[in-house]
Amino acid sequence: MTSKLKKLKDLERKLEVSVPVEDYKSKFDGKINKIRSTAKLDGFRKGKVPMDVLEKRYGSSVHADVLNELIQDTYPKEIADNKIRPACVPSISIESDDPAKPITYSAVFEVFPEVKVKIPRWSSYESHKISIEDSDLDLAITDILTRYGDWVDVKRKSQKDDQVVIDFEGKVDGEAFEGNTAKEFKLVLGSNSMIPGFEDNLMDKDPDTEFTIDCKFPDDYFKQDLAGKDAKFDIKLLQVQENKSADINKDLFEKLSMDVKDEKSFKQEIKSRMEKEVEMQEQSLTKESIYELLLNSHSFKAPKATIKEQSELMRKDALMRIGQSVENAESDLFPIESFEDDASKRVRLDLLFAELIKFYEIKVENDKLKEFIAEEAKKYKDPEQFEAWVSSQPKQLEQFNMMVLENQLIEKLENDLKSKDKVIKFSELANK
Repeated sequence: MTSKLKKLKDLERKLEVSVPVEDYKSKFDGKINKIRSTAKLDGFRKGKVPMDVLEKRYGSSVHADVLNELIQDTYPKEIADNKIRPACVPSISIESDDPAKPITYSAVFEVFPEVKVKIPRWSSYESHKISIEDSDLDLAITDILTRYGDWVDVKRKSQKDDQVVIDFEGKVDGEAFEGNTAKEFKLVLGSNSMIPGFEDNLMDKDPDTEFTIDCKFPDDYFKQDLAGKDAKFDIKLLQVQENKSADINKDLFEKLSMDVKDEKSFKQEIKSRMEKEVEMQEQSLTKESIYELLLNSHSFKAPKATIKEQSELMRKDALMRIGQSVENAESDLFPIESFEDDASKRVRLDLLFAELIKFYEIKVENDKLKEFIAEEAKKYKDPEQFEAWVSSQPKQLEQFNMMVLENQLIEKLENDLKSKDKVIKFSELANK
């Protein structure tokens, strides 16, 4: 058996394989003989059917089976012998299937790129620090009291931060579109949860009134058939409501699952939670900056097939968040092309991550993993029950293992890379 590897465009490769005649003949004869031992044909005793008769009757199907087996046997071997790392299932083309000559076929596929780790010495990542001021704590408490407050009807014109209850029907070019109507729809003005102009047009309106508003769908709207289109909405404003903030009391503490007794300890707990959130955000933003620096320092392409697969996963996730499935969703709902840039970055980062782990020879010790799981368990009411559950879940264990690997990698990179501090106000972060 011989093979030849050709480089096509970018990461695409073509492997040409030639299988000797005797390999084909050995498999073909073996299959025909097996059929002969059990074949029952009119005019012949069992096991006595002549070979030429068998080949005439079963030859084409046996030939197809043999070709398939030869490819299944030889392709993995040639891939291994040539030390190739395919990134996708190959596209197979049979070049010659004449049994009197060597069987030849070609396999076209993409390979994973060779990534040579480089630790940039001249560029810096941003080590993020987030500052919390007293006003941030006050705003956080105000937000909690608002979210856990009650909406009460008011007999006045609507204004920012009010909640309105509306019926609406929208049309584009005079035609209805999917999701264009709703009854008793609750909307907080200023939440920016609707398309631009929708909420603004509901300001300064009296309850129990009807009117029509004009809006425009954003150019990057997730449904392509509506992107950039002008729309009219017939509105029936049923109620205007304002928020009556919750009181700081036992009922609120229970809703928030807080083990506190008074307002002072409540504020201390809120501050503690904010500090923990800030610590996580600092780590996340710093890690993101490190990865961005490394991606910019390594110029390699990702396999198109892997990017496509990642794009499909991202689209599936986006659809699930709005209660849709890939099978039922229209193709213009979160089009697959809109995920390609992020998917490419994700794939490149995964490939770089794998090489960095090898570069630093990082392994997760069992004690490290146990320590990580124990720390995660503290977030739950029954830590021991959580740890027992994790130990019985291979996928969860693998996920935690990867998280520990990443933590160890970040520690290495923080030591080896140059950094510069970047201070962000908590209020700036909250408004992003």
